[in-house]
Amino acid sequence: TMGTRLKVLSVFKKLHRTRVDVFKDDTRALTAARFKINEEFKKNKNETSEENIEKMIKMGSDVEAVLRETVLQVEHVEENKLLLRPRDGLLLENVPYCDEPRKKS
Repeated sequence: TMGTRLKVLSVFKKLHRTRVDVFKDDTRALTAARFKINEEFKKNKNETSEENIEKMIKMGSDVEAVLRETVLQVEHVEENKLLLRPRDGLLLENVPYCDEPRKKS
């Protein structure tokens, strides 16, 4: 249906926008992610089962959320130094790493 087609297109566009944001300035990652997104959509372009298409739309949305919320971009700046390149909405709570479990307050 036309509604389903629009949902598929919407997820496709959102994945590509997120790809550009998440892998900014990283040509290799941008290219690999573009190839993978396009390949997955092409592979399933002849799917006719509404149920399967809905499942794939959900999966595409889940993948987009994982990319947006959990992928960190880190730059190697010195031999033993990494620089985190933050993005809006990525780290909502910045807690220093500690081997000990956090005490409940």
